[in-house]
Amino acid sequence: MTTQERYLSAKEMYAAVGVDTQKALEMLSRFSISMHCWQGDDVKGFDQDGPLSGGIQTTGNYPGRARTPEELMADIDQVLKLLPGKHKLNLHACYAIFEKGEHVDRDAIEPKHFKRWVEFAKERGIGLDFNPTFFSHKKAEGLTLSSNDEEIRQFWIRHGQACVRISQYFAEELGQPCVMNIWIPDGLKDIPADRLGPRARFKDSLDQILSVPYDKEKVYVCLESKVFGIGLESYTVGSSEFCVNYAAKKGILSLMDTGHYHPTEVVSDKISSMLLFNEKLALHVSRPVRWDSDHVVLFDDETKEIAKEIVRNNAMDRVFLAMDYFDASINRISAWVVGMRNMQKAMLFALLQPYTRLQEMQNAGSFTELQMLQEEMKLYPVGDVWNYFCEINGVPGKEDWYAEVKRYEQEVLSRRI
Repeated sequence: MTTQERYLSAKEMYAAVGVDTQKALEMLSRFSISMHCWQGDDVKGFDQDGPLSGGIQTTGNYPGRARTPEELMADIDQVLKLLPGKHKLNLHACYAIFEKGEHVDRDAIEPKHFKRWVEFAKERGIGLDFNPTFFSHKKAEGLTLSSNDEEIRQFWIRHGQACVRISQYFAEELGQPCVMNIWIPDGLKDIPADRLGPRARFKDSLDQILSVPYDKEKVYVCLESKVFGIGLESYTVGSSEFCVNYAAKKGILSLMDTGHYHPTEVVSDKISSMLLFNEKLALHVSRPVRWDSDHVVLFDDETKEIAKEIVRNNAMDRVFLAMDYFDASINRISAWVVGMRNMQKAMLFALLQPYTRLQEMQNAGSFTELQMLQEEMKLYPVGDVWNYFCEINGVPGKEDWYAEVKRYEQEVLSRRI
C-alpha cells in the first residue's frame, strides 16, 4: 500500500470513533514549535570561551559540534529540512554575532548583534524567540539578578533590559511575536541563612527589567522556575511559587520546564490549572532522567499527556511550546530531529483522540468503558497519519530521514576537527 492508501484506511478507522483526521492535520500544520539553537553546539554560544556553568551540564563528545555561526546555521537548515510544518528558532543571548574585531559584554548587546539571525529567519520565513543568558560568564559565578553585590546585579539588570529591546526588534522585523524567557541559575548548595533577601532582590531586578518600554502584543516576557541544579541543591531563588506569583502580579507569562520540578511532579498535570487563570502559557519540553538532565524528547507518556492537555483544553493558540534539551553523546542533528518530530507526533496523537466521547464517559461515570477506549486508541494507526503528513509536507516519513542525517555527517560533520 502507498502512504496515501494507508492514510485513507486510517482516516476511515478514526472516523468510526468520531475523529476527523483531515482537521487534525490542518491544526497540526498551524502549530509552531520553537526549536532551540543550543542543541547544535552544546550550549557554548559565541560570546565567550569559558566553561558551561549555572548548574547546567552537557555530556558527551560526539564529533561535529558547530563552532561558528555559519556552521550552526547550516546545521539548523539541515534539521528544518527534515521537519514537517513551519517552526520558530529559539536563541540565547550568548549567540550574539559580532563583526570581526568587535566584542561587547552582555550588558551592552544590541539588536545589531543579532542582525544575521534576523536575516537568517527572514530568508526561511520563520520567527525568533529569545532568552537572556544569565550563566557561563565571569559575573555569573555567584548570584546574578539576586546578588547582594550591586555592581553585579546592575550588570545583569542591564543585560535583561537589552534583551527586551532585542526581542522587540525580532518581533518588528519578522512580523510575529517573540517569546522572551527569563531564567536565572541563582541558588545555594547548602541550607541558606536568608531565603527572603535574595528573592526580594530578584523581584526588584525583574521590576527594573520590565520597566523598559515594549509592546506586549509583540513581546511575551516569561519567567521560568526551577527546583534545583548542580551546586544549587538546597535553595533556588526562582522557585515555582516565586515565579508563578510574580508572573501573575506583573501580567507576564509563566514558563514551565518539564525538568524543573521534583522527580515525581509532571507538567502535564499543571497545564489545566494554569490555563484556568492565565490567557497564555509557555512550556519548555525536555526529558528529565532523575534530574533536569535535558535528554532528547521521546514519544513517551508524559510528552503525549502534555500534548493532550494542550489539545483537549483548546489551547493550541494559547500555549507557546519550545524544546530545551542538549545531548552531545549522539549525532546532534539526529537528536534535534528526533525530539522535534516526537513533539509533533505527540501533538498529532493528541489531535486524533475522540475527546467528546471520552469526556461524556467520564461525566457519566463510565470509567470501565473510558479506560477501555483510552487504551484501544493507543494502537490506532497514528503512524500512517504521521507519514502522510510528512509526505504532503515534502519531508521523509518513517525512519527514512536518517539517511540524510548520515549523509550530512559524512560530508559535513566529520570534517569538523
